[in-house]
Amino acid sequence: MVPQMMSPNQVSEDRGAPPHFRHTPLQIIHVVANFMRIWSIYSMYRYLSQTGASVILFLFACLAPASILFLVVQKPWKGRPLSNTQVVPSMINGAITALYLIFWGKGLKSCGPVRAILAEYSGAVLGVLSAVLYGTRSHLWKKIAGLIAMLASFYLLSEGWATATYSPFSWEDRDESEAQTDQILGLKIMLVPIFAGILSALRRVIARRVSLKSQLKRRLHTLTIASATCFMFPIAMWDMIIGSPSGSSGKLPFSTWAFLSTILFGNIVIFYVDSIAEERLHMVFSSPRHLMVASACIIVMEIMYKMDFSLVGFTVCCLILGFGIYEATALERNRKDTTRSSDLSNGELGEQIKMSSLPT
Repeated sequence: MVPQMMSPNQVSEDRGAPPHFRHTPLQIIHVVANFMRIWSIYSMYRYLSQTGASVILFLFACLAPASILFLVVQKPWKGRPLSNTQVVPSMINGAITALYLIFWGKGLKSCGPVRAILAEYSGAVLGVLSAVLYGTRSHLWKKIAGLIAMLASFYLLSEGWATATYSPFSWEDRDESEAQTDQILGLKIMLVPIFAGILSALRRVIARRVSLKSQLKRRLHTLTIASATCFMFPIAMWDMIIGSPSGSSGKLPFSTWAFLSTILFGNIVIFYVDSIAEERLHMVFSSPRHLMVASACIIVMEIMYKMDFSLVGFTVCCLILGFGIYEATALERNRKDTTRSSDLSNGELGEQIKMSSLPT
């Protein structure tokens, strides 16, 4: 049989395939990885609630093996030597990461997994600062509107709208013995995970500014996690020695799934998947698309763990939060769209030059 030659039209049709189908496997991997990460958060919350173990000790016990695995895989001491302008910010970023983990862990134990996970998206408020420094007045009002919407969403979450017990959209009387009933916290207690979300966004901004290439980003992230482990070590030892008045925080009973899931999916896998999603899918953490994926995973986990959950109230809070994130990141989104369109136009021009050099 004579092999059939592909015509230039077929080549152009293959190159012009919809990116949605090309990126479908990556989108599936992104959803699965985020689901496993959120599952690890729920297992961590159940473990900390039932055992009364120390949050800082648990996070340190998970962060230390993760840093060792990162060092073994990435080997930042090999390859091109890193400059001080890259190493020093990465070590400072490690201190910010350690502080973020401490505040986020405290917020998870006091506010529950729904509020702690959604509060991570509070880092979008950094977009308001970018509008004040670099944006126009029209963008500034969009940012302020987004900030108000985000604060309104966190306020409704603190008032228990995502729970069946306190949600205004729930008309069923539920037995407290059959479900874990959350209490009305108030916005003051919600400030702990909100501050952790802002720190998380700050460490991502520093990581993007320091590393431009993906391989360099992974090496510097390894240094960040290693330095975060070093910064958290004295705090964990102090917490283990002093402990709480009840004396229970110094004990750390072992739970295989809680520790392994937090190490693998909460620290290692999610970093690589988020990096791929940012590079290939153009999906950053503080974005409505990322929030939509996390919200779907939260709904599944709330049903699996039989939590005190209101689907309608949770959806309302997520819609308001998504609108706030969309408006708060308007300036960055416009810049990325402009850059992406210019890159696409340059790529199409290059393809036209290559196609013109082919024999006709």
